[in-house]
Amino acid sequence: GLIQFPPPPSKGGIAVTTEDLECLDNGQFLNDVIIDFYLKYLLLERVLQDVADRSHVFSSFFYKQLTRRDNASEDSTSVSAQRRRHQRVKTWTRHVDIFKKDFLFVPVNQEAHWYLVVICFPGLEQCEEGSSPASLRGTGGEKPDEAQAEEEASGYKKLNGISEVTPESTSTDNQDKRTVTGMCVLSPLILSLRIETICKRPCILLMDSLKFSLHERVFKLLREYLQSEWELRRGSVREFSSEQMQGSHCKVPLQDNSSDCGLYLLQYVESFLQDPVVHFELPLCLERWFPRQQVRRKRDEIRDLVLHLYRHQRGTVGMDTSDGVS
Repeated sequence: GLIQFPPPPSKGGIAVTTEDLECLDNGQFLNDVIIDFYLKYLLLERVLQDVADRSHVFSSFFYKQLTRRDNASEDSTSVSAQRRRHQRVKTWTRHVDIFKKDFLFVPVNQEAHWYLVVICFPGLEQCEEGSSPASLRGTGGEKPDEAQAEEEASGYKKLNGISEVTPESTSTDNQDKRTVTGMCVLSPLILSLRIETICKRPCILLMDSLKFSLHERVFKLLREYLQSEWELRRGSVREFSSEQMQGSHCKVPLQDNSSDCGLYLLQYVESFLQDPVVHFELPLCLERWFPRQQVRRKRDEIRDLVLHLYRHQRGTVGMDTSDGVS
């Protein structure tokens, strides 16, 4: 192997080999090792500690294991399919209470195509609104200046760093829209008074760089997983219905070739962790989240990162390996 990340003595390090690096060549599909390595690296090295603490990234094998076919040793007569699925992965969370996390990231690979599922606020039973501390603000953490506050009050809404004109939101008919739809729609008046209002909505977001895919089964299986996990960890019954935990396909930047789906998955996670969503008005419109060029550079960036870690780890063998990687 070239590197292990995180390096010993940390547990759960992912070993990356020279063969793994070959999938970073143009036109190649990213493999699970590169996906898991980069997601772990993001969480440990690239994001604010506060955001990292509120997030949990599942291994790329998690969904595969959850949904694989029953094998001969599994009792398929007396145990429900939902329970059998949960049994296969119940040890994966023995060191983490996922219901205390705000965001759970689930990389999924189906028929050689990668896409991302983000489970938001699994511990909440309903939408919660409140003011955000600086660390939770979803537009870079800076206080909006007066010009921006005025702009938002006059019918712009800034959604996750993307300004959209919403002329209809200034009409009085829509002032109390949120009670009608159940959505956290903030009227311009509220926006002007409380620019930093956040809305926590329990939901399952799906981000797929091929636009034609529908994934209703994924939502269902993950709701069932959450229900079984809740029963096991909390010892009580809680229903995770489609009304309480809505599934939503996000509008995200799309790939323009057949091989970059894994890179888009990584970029979705990176963009989300660097600037977490705070207004959960579904579906999320994130088409302009990042430029395509950013994804194109990612193959070289990840390769360079692995080689940098390789030189660093080789240079610190026998020395104190606890030093952080720059």
